[in-house]
Amino acid sequence: MEVNKLQKQNHYDEIAQQIKAMIVQGQLKMGDKLPSTKELSERFGVGRSTMREALSALKAMGLIEIRQGGACRVIRQSPAEVSLPEWTSLKMNRTTLLELMEVRQSLEISIAALAAKKRTQQDLAQLQLIMQDMENAILDDAEGERTDLAFHEQLVQATHNAIMVQTCDSIRNAMEMMIRDIRRAELYANQEVAVQLLKEHKVIYEAIVNGDPVRATQAMREHLEHVESILIKYI
Repeated sequence: MEVNKLQKQNHYDEIAQQIKAMIVQGQLKMGDKLPSTKELSERFGVGRSTMREALSALKAMGLIEIRQGGACRVIRQSPAEVSLPEWTSLKMNRTTLLELMEVRQSLEISIAALAAKKRTQQDLAQLQLIMQDMENAILDDAEGERTDLAFHEQLVQATHNAIMVQTCDSIRNAMEMMIRDIRRAELYANQEVAVQLLKEHKVIYEAIVNGDPVRATQAMREHLEHVESILIKYI
């Protein structure tokens, strides 16, 4: 596997495009194993984190699979099969999507504050289980989506406000669609964002546990500003 060593710390996508070309042109065939992340990073002259980002992009394109332990194998070669995931929420009118993000921010910040004030021990136990599942799902995209949705839904329940629950139920489908698409959009670009999202959820969780509505509000605002900055790049 011959590569063009990068002369500077280029973005992961330049590396991904080189490997993608090798796959599409048949230099790497279905079933072929890629060198280790360590070896690849040395060949390209980049850090391992940059190399992992490139491999995550190739995985999202459907070209390779990344097995537990980091081993990578080519699973597709046809250019017709190389595409981004279909992001349903991105089909919305841009204005509608921006308005939905505004609604989500207004609601979820209020939800975080109320949950910090009104959560019960049962709510905290459920949130703790979700956080544990979220940590275990750090390398599982589908499970990561599920736990992300479960976390935000449990916060709504922790408000113990029937009107808030009903309001969120009325726009749940659109909200869930957005959360899924935000994760898929950014995980395509950078698998390591899953670690950052986990950290942000932990900060929110800790504020809820401590019964601190001010910190919960701040943490939720910072989290939503991050995820909205991700999606805005794609609309």
